[in-house]
This record gives sequence, structure tokens and C-alpha cells, in this order.
Amino acid sequence: MRFAEARALLEKHGQEHLLEFYPSLDRSRQRALLRHIDAIDFHLMTRLIDQWVLHEPPPEEFSRIEPVPLIPKASANPHAAEAIEAGEEALRQGRVGLFLVAGGQGTRLGFAGPKGAYPIGPVSSKSLFEFHAEKIHNLQARYGCTLPWYIMTSEANHDDTRRFFSQNGHFGLDPANIMFFNQRMVPCVDMRGKFMLSAPDRLASNPNGHGGCIPALVETGALQDARNRGVDMFSYFQVDNWAVKVADPYFIGIHVQRGAEMSSKNHRKNHARESVGVHCLCDGVYHVIEYTELDLYPQLLETKSNGTPLHAAGNPAIHILSAGFIERVYNDYDHFPWHRAHKKIPYVDRNGKLVEPNAPNGYKFETFVFDALRFIRHEPVAVEIERPGEYTPIKEYDGDNSVLAAWRCMNEYWAEWLEAAGSPVPRDANGNVTIKLEISPQFALTKEEFIQKARPRGAGKKWPTHHHLAIGPHGQLINQ
Repeated sequence: MRFAEARALLEKHGQEHLLEFYPSLDRSRQRALLRHIDAIDFHLMTRLIDQWVLHEPPPEEFSRIEPVPLIPKASANPHAAEAIEAGEEALRQGRVGLFLVAGGQGTRLGFAGPKGAYPIGPVSSKSLFEFHAEKIHNLQARYGCTLPWYIMTSEANHDDTRRFFSQNGHFGLDPANIMFFNQRMVPCVDMRGKFMLSAPDRLASNPNGHGGCIPALVETGALQDARNRGVDMFSYFQVDNWAVKVADPYFIGIHVQRGAEMSSKNHRKNHARESVGVHCLCDGVYHVIEYTELDLYPQLLETKSNGTPLHAAGNPAIHILSAGFIERVYNDYDHFPWHRAHKKIPYVDRNGKLVEPNAPNGYKFETFVFDALRFIRHEPVAVEIERPGEYTPIKEYDGDNSVLAAWRCMNEYWAEWLEAAGSPVPRDANGNVTIKLEISPQFALTKEEFIQKARPRGAGKKWPTHHHLAIGPHGQLINQ
């Protein structure tokens, strides 16, 4: 884009202030600013500013909100074996691709770098990325398949993420089966709907949310790459959930059996105000109401006589999306819902100095992948899960969804495996595990697999659980 073109376009939309510092910039920084301006989707931004800033949009209104019907977890489903068989066959046929959302930084964890590089292993310090990679190794060996791994990054961590994988040898996976790509960025606006600058040559912007995976898959060629491989469904998960089953045969099988377009997993909420979205049917249409919007719909906070939430289907951000569904939603993406967040956004003042505001001073816009559920044309496919072994997200270092909580969950989860295999684990008077435990998912994904692989150690032979224990990908003891 030339300067004259940029000026005319900005003047047309009342955003000509973006060129305020242009005359004082050197040539390379001028070109950088023009590239940022050229990347703005003015059609979209004009709509968002009008709907969300210049006018206060009313919340969606529903005459009836009902709990989404849940399919039982595998252990409680008498037809689980048939579903698992269908899912395993889909894996063997190479129909499944993996889609990882990994655009976040580890800032809230006190970590400088991509969140996926965080050393979550309680004994080995292996990263979140490595945990997921080891699951892929296990599944590929078990089903004799290739699971192509599509990883959506952000502008903030794309290069660092690729570098981290390269430095770690792609964790033993074939780089030809790993594809990294960026999601779109969206300009931030101030309280008047004006674009903001984070530097004299750069717009203040943010990633367009995990709902941005829909255009990202199509526009980067990832969807076409998957189709060329015979992949017709994507197992979607987020990087901060170390426990996620990256390609669960039971879940995949139900998706296949029902000819679903988009399927979801659900966990039971601990309490009505737990900070997770709620899956529900709003006037018969599948919706997820984000936890920040619960007060707009008081019925979602109702409880049963025993105190448990009436609307208990929490959102762990685990889905399966069919390739054809992704294409259909992309072709109608102008109607995809957007959300507004009132945030503290650093900006450059009239003197070109960066200002860190003390209070929210503008808006960020983002999309949520779960909003795609309202586009499905079939009956909802919502599968209940247990939290241990499936959902332990890491949002901060301490608290409910934290590193410390994840380590406690790991201890309890893997202690059960060791004890079932004949190796008692030390516990305190309250029954809490007193050592750190870690079992590589490449060695075992389930308790049953672990017990089976533990048997060759010999009758009566136990794992050394008198101190911290980590079992590596090949059953070796590491970092005790």
C-alpha cells in the first residue's frame, strides 16, 4: 500500500490519526506502518465499532434455556465398545488430524515465552508441548497411523514456538507432519472507536480469539493440506490442558456414528459460578454462554436441592470439527459472533511515548470457537467426561486452574495407576500423596495400559515410590 492510498482509506473511515508519526519515521518503519494499515479489515472493523462501541448492544434474549443433553462418559455407556471401535477405525484410516490452539504467552504463569513451552512436568520439567507430542507418539504406534498436527500460534509467539520445536527436535515427530500458522490480528480501539497505536509504526492489536481457527485453517492452506492427506475431522484442544486426550477413540467414534459436524466434551461444573462456559440449548439452538455473561441469564446460576448446578455442563474447550463444517462456517463467517472485552491497552500518546493505563481505556474484539456450535444442523453431540485425566487447565501459577493444582491432580491420578500395579504410594494422614509423580503418556495413556506394561517388571517387583518418581517414554526411570 502506498502512502496516498493509506491516507485516503483512513480519511474515509475517520482514522487518519494513524499517520500522525509517519513523516518522522525512517523508510523501513514507514513501510511497516503501511503494512499494518493494509492488513486492516475495514468492513469488519466498521461493523464492530458501530455495534459494540458507538452503540451498546443488548444481550441476546432467549425465551427458554435448557441443559444440553449429555452422552454418558465411556465408563457409564453400555454402547461404549461400539463407539471406541468406530473411533479406532477412523484413526487407523488416517481420517483424524490434530488441531492445537497455542497462541498464548506464559505471562500469568510468571514465564517468559510461549505457554506451550512451560515446564509442566513435576519431575522431568518437560513442556506442555512435549506432553502432547508424547501422546501423539503413543497413538501413532498403537494405530499405525499418522496424526498430522496443526498448531495455531499468534503474532506474539509464532517465531518462538517454531524455534522451540526445532531446538527440541520436534520431540521426535516428523516435521513434515507439523504445520504452524498464525491467526489473524484485530486492531484495538479506544472508547471513541478510534484505532490505537502501540508504537509510532505499529497498531495496537490482539489475536482474533480461538474462533479465529475457522478462517486460519482455510486461509493458511491447513484445511487443504489435511484433505490431501485424507483427513476429514480435526480433534481440537488447547495447549494449557496437559491432561487432554488429543485423539480420544470414544469421542471420535461417537462423532463418526452420529455423522456430527461439531462435537464437544463437557465436564460437570464444581459450582454455579465456576469460571467456565456453560453448554445449553437456547430456544432449541446449541449455545455456550461464557462465564463472564452468566449474570445476564440468572437461570444458569440456579442450583438443585443438593446445591449442585442445574446447568452443569461446563466447557473444557475440547471439540471435534468436521472439515466440511469448517468450510461451511468459513463461507458464512460474516455472521460469526464477535465479543468485546473492555481492557487496559498500552498506547502511544501525542508525543510518541508509550502509556501504560491504570484503568480500562479501550476495547479488544475476539471470537470463540464454541460459537460455531450454533451453526450445526444436526442434534447436539455433547459427551460427558471426568476431569482427572482429561481436563486440568493451567491459567496461572496458583489457584483453581493452576500449575500447583495440576501437580496435585497428577499426583492423585498417577498414584492410582501405581497402586493398581502393586506399588504403594506414600500418603500423609489426610490421604494426600507426599511425593511428586510423573508418567510419560508415550509409555501409557491409560491405567490399563500402564498395568499391562508394568507386568514385565516381574512378579512382586515394585516401582521405587519412596521418593519422587518419573517414568519416561520407554518405561525408564528419570530424574528421581
